[in-house]
Amino acid sequence: MSSDQANYQDKRKAHRRLALQLGAIALAAFGFGYALVPLYDVFCEVTGIGDRKQLSRESAAPTKADVSRTVTVEFVADLPTVGSWEFRPDVQTLQVQPGRLYEMTYFARNLTGQENWVQATPDVSPAEANAHFRKTECFCFVPQQFKAEEEKHMSVRFFVDPALPKHIDRVTLAYVLYATLAPVASLQ
Repeated sequence: MSSDQANYQDKRKAHRRLALQLGAIALAAFGFGYALVPLYDVFCEVTGIGDRKQLSRESAAPTKADVSRTVTVEFVADLPTVGSWEFRPDVQTLQVQPGRLYEMTYFARNLTGQENWVQATPDVSPAEANAHFRKTECFCFVPQQFKAEEEKHMSVRFFVDPALPKHIDRVTLAYVLYATLAPVASLQ
């Protein structure tokens, strides 16, 4: 066997070994990614912090209402461009008691002359109130489809957590409506 053939065989073995090592690394990374969610759940159960099940239960269900207190919630709607959409809250303000579940709607009309998808982006202010304003259902959770000239009243269900600091008596929920692409599942 010539030195060129021996060199070629050595390189082939080295390449095969490298390919096997890279394949093992890829397989280990996939396995780690697959095991991450159950490992996180175990970590949360052991430490008692970040329990996804408990957090979703706590954020979805209003607690006992604080009937001694009233908070004014203002509703605002904005469009990044003017003229192709109509977008506004159906009411400007609501007087709410922390801990009670409320529902209100925003009106939107597609004036573009063609079918469109839009996504609403929420903002709660003051920033200190953001952690205490809980949406249980919202049109902002998923993109909305509108046919040409279609109009909708889109709802948001929410409650203000009674743990909202006492000095906050006014909270603003603002939405900006942006054009977006159709979700992948809707293309099928």
